[in-house]
Amino acid sequence: MSAHPGQAPLTGLRVLDLATLFAGPLAATMLGDFGAEVIKIEHPAKPDPSRGHGPSKDGVGLWWKLLGRNKRTITLDLSKPGGRATLLRLAATADVVIENFRPGTLEKWDLGWAELSAANPRLVLARVTGFGQFGPYAHRPGFGTLAEAMSGFAAITGEPDAPPTLPPFGLADSIAGLATAYAVMTALTARERTGEGQVIDMAIIEPILTVLGPQPLWYDQLGHVQPRTGNRSANNAPRNTYRTADGSWVAVSTSAQSIAERLMRLVGRPELVDEPWFATGADRARHADVLDEAVGSWIAGRTRAEVLEAFEKAEAAVAPIQDVRDVMTDPQYQALDTITTVDDPELGPLRMQNVLFRLSATPGAIHWAGRPHGADTDTVLTELGLTDGEIDALRSEGAL
Repeated sequence: MSAHPGQAPLTGLRVLDLATLFAGPLAATMLGDFGAEVIKIEHPAKPDPSRGHGPSKDGVGLWWKLLGRNKRTITLDLSKPGGRATLLRLAATADVVIENFRPGTLEKWDLGWAELSAANPRLVLARVTGFGQFGPYAHRPGFGTLAEAMSGFAAITGEPDAPPTLPPFGLADSIAGLATAYAVMTALTARERTGEGQVIDMAIIEPILTVLGPQPLWYDQLGHVQPRTGNRSANNAPRNTYRTADGSWVAVSTSAQSIAERLMRLVGRPELVDEPWFATGADRARHADVLDEAVGSWIAGRTRAEVLEAFEKAEAAVAPIQDVRDVMTDPQYQALDTITTVDDPELGPLRMQNVLFRLSATPGAIHWAGRPHGADTDTVLTELGLTDGEIDALRSEGAL
């Protein structure tokens, strides 16, 4: 796992991505972005549903172009004897397997941890499911939406007098994907000491709880249940979205006391700083109506450009509410190359999110966008040592 200067840090790592939709495949994408060789294994007749999720262009799913980047794609029916045998041969050459079948599915095919670890004792098996490998919900179908509901996220999201709100994107899945990539690297680091692989049990309902903060601790110690507060915060104020004179919106945060004081002076209400309740974020939050009126009325009289310029001069914290059109042209994102261009043989130049972070000596890179279903099957199996006759036999069996 060591890297030469300039070489991607995960070069030499082989990952088998058996997972579908988002959490497991995203973890594999993160590993592939930093040099791991990722082999995406899909059913011959039922490819990863993300290929058909969301908008497409010329019949090609665009979400897959992002999720499938830096992956070689092969087909394999693991329920067929030839498919099972071929996966075990691949596992013997791999460092990591990522799967998200319901608990017991791999075991039904005689491809559980006993068989995989026998083929390769150094293998790390990441099992990503909605509810984990055991417990009363383990065998239920699980999706990110259920995690967003169960975890408490939806309960605190939305306006106080409105229904709980689910995110319009794969939040819990994405958090679990990032957590799985971290878990894989942790298990691989342990392998450096022990020489042996292990199983990762990743339940999508769990990582989202971590990012929700100290809610369980608050409840345990104080009986406190966090309510829905819309865009406001119980910990500081003013904290909200505000409309500008030209019909745009900006978001303001005052998590730091010094920022809150600067903001009040900026909007012409310095006397509020001297109020006894202004001294702490929680007390300010209890006077959010007064503070929102002060900030909102000042912002409402100015264009977005004027607001942003004034906040910058005052060293107060503000950001425009941007949709994807703004993101694509934002100068800070442009400076960071956060949205980068990838050349694709099917669709031409594609603009998508770049790798997740920058490393100064061993950076990651996007080498290609998601490839067609099964595009690399023959190449990968030939590299594995299968003959043309063996590959033909697998096709005849329906395993490819």
